Amino acid sequence: MKLERALGPASVNLALAAVDHLYGHLGLERANVRREELPHVAPRALDRDEQRRLLRAIERAGVRDRALVVLLLFTALRISEVVALDVDDLRISPRKGIVVVRSGKRDSYREVPLNALARQVLTEWLEQRKQLDVDDGERALWISRAHTRLSARAADSSVRRVAKDAGLDLSAHVLRHTCLTNLVRQGEDLVMVSEIAGHAKLETTRRYTLPSTADRQAAMERMEIEF
Repeated sequence: MKLERALGPASVNLALAAVDHLYGHLGLERANVRREELPHVAPRALDRDEQRRLLRAIERAGVRDRALVVLLLFTALRISEVVALDVDDLRISPRKGIVVVRSGKRDSYREVPLNALARQVLTEWLEQRKQLDVDDGERALWISRAHTRLSARAADSSVRRVAKDAGLDLSAHVLRHTCLTNLVRQGEDLVMVSEIAGHAKLETTRRYTLPSTADRQAAMERMEIEF
């Protein structure tokens, strides 16, 4: 049937999952059918041109959204980790800085260094945050218009808004993928990248070493035979 309907592996697996759900509803055992093996590809990441367009777009964004996008792009934090940050989780000096993730995935703790651009835009946001009429007891780093902690949904919407200005369609998670892909492709140690990412297994980080669709296309284009 998959050949007759020209179904891809993901579509086949989706149909089999529906069958499993039906069998479970009827009280039957799961069907003994082998799932299709999905192609191994790297997570979606922005290429260099797209990253430059995004960085130009953040110059037109507000201070908070500019800092939000830069933090995601240059630390690989998950959006849930970003919105959980408090002001005290940033430790910034003129020459170095870190962001402290106190409760990452599986409640793990890690510290991620901040580069010069991240330190600059975060300092700008901290200065603006001081000017807001925020309750003294509110320690959230990212503040909404209501002066309460920014939600993950609102933060993702801010990222999408800046990306749209750059002519891009992406979620906050793509920025995490982009940061990790950049680290791997510039030759950084995979164990260190895994620690920055907060991955429990090194195998998860290895996905970023896989070729992208663009890589495969470029490789085939380079294959020329003179005749």
